[in-house]
Amino acid sequence: MKPQTKLTMLSLSSMIAATAALADDIEILCYQDGNECEVLGEMAQTFESATGHNVTIDTVGYEVIRDQLLNQAQAGNAPDIARVTNPGAFGRLALDLTPYVDTAYWEENYGALLPWFRAPGGEDKGIYGWNTQLTVTGPYVNVTAFDDAGVELPGDGATWDEWAAAAKEVQDALGLTAGLVMDRTAHRWAGPAFSYGAQFFGDDGEPLLVDDGFRNFAEVFIGWHKSGLMPAEGWPAGSGTQYRNAAPLFVSGDAAMHMSGSWMINNYAKNIQDFEWRAVPAPCGVGGCGAMPGGASLVVFGDTEVPEAAAAFVDWMAQTEQAEKFASETNNITAHAGLQASGVDYQNATPTIAAALSTFASNAGVATKTTPQAYVFQGYSKNFAIYGIVPDYITKAITGEMSLDDALSAIDADVAAKIAE
Repeated sequence: MKPQTKLTMLSLSSMIAATAALADDIEILCYQDGNECEVLGEMAQTFESATGHNVTIDTVGYEVIRDQLLNQAQAGNAPDIARVTNPGAFGRLALDLTPYVDTAYWEENYGALLPWFRAPGGEDKGIYGWNTQLTVTGPYVNVTAFDDAGVELPGDGATWDEWAAAAKEVQDALGLTAGLVMDRTAHRWAGPAFSYGAQFFGDDGEPLLVDDGFRNFAEVFIGWHKSGLMPAEGWPAGSGTQYRNAAPLFVSGDAAMHMSGSWMINNYAKNIQDFEWRAVPAPCGVGGCGAMPGGASLVVFGDTEVPEAAAAFVDWMAQTEQAEKFASETNNITAHAGLQASGVDYQNATPTIAAALSTFASNAGVATKTTPQAYVFQGYSKNFAIYGIVPDYITKAITGEMSLDDALSAIDADVAAKIAE
């Protein structure tokens, strides 16, 4: 990387003009669920032409971002920019963009999500990353299987109990491996837990996982496995903090329902050919209609040698024109509040994809009102520890290795230990 240039705070247009003659190399580490890195690379060519900077996109598997990047960044070995999914952790290592951007624009269009990156307490007003898109958890269903089984799809506002009963009916009628599958992580588990009343945090803002709602859903979840609604190939087949993607069972047609999220839309549109699938509203319960928001974000690391150039690229991508183009060409829900209000023209989206995007966007809105603790959880800096701890002990309760009481006590103890580190 070349030595950093020194610029005062400028508008985007003047920054681009000023830096055009002072080209820097910008390294971006990127993962993609669909074509996000490809689109980022294509768009970067326009930025390069306007500024003279050189942008290199290094596309890696998600496991590199999830399992390796944080340690690398803490050791001072981060790229200039990375596409990450844990803003609460990476925001602590990120460059504050406020000297380089129009903060009023960012607050107006991304203000609801900026706290995810910030230190807790409300005093931190920095801007530490751009949400490339908003993702939301929720279920997909095999519509063809429901039709073949003669089972009606539950409607808006249906509870998890109603969906589980319907999925089990489909499973039994067609002899499917599973009625319901769920990715093995507390990120997917959290949405239904919220619906059953789990709060995840106490009044002091610290994690308080095992409340009555959490216990209620844990009992229900274990019951789903005992009844055969959920398969042995899912959570019970994993161990420790291991993540398991349940998508293959759904893609193969062996499951009636998959609890996952909006990031699977492009994958399912491409790879499901033998049946009709649909995203459905987040099921509800006594606690609301729970869904976990999230998404990937571009962060500039604080130790980059090219802060002005890297900040200029992220700011350029965050502008309305580029934000809409990225959302449209990747078929993702935009995090840009103005575009959420006006709508994104998904020019290449099929009716199925467009309907799924609309459903997940609605899930996010409902969750904002009924389960706001989801947004707190997403911004919590140690949420990845919880993502692993919960499946570890809930799985042991499913398999009978531990009693539910012991598993819940262990969850509380491990989370408390992680917080204290």
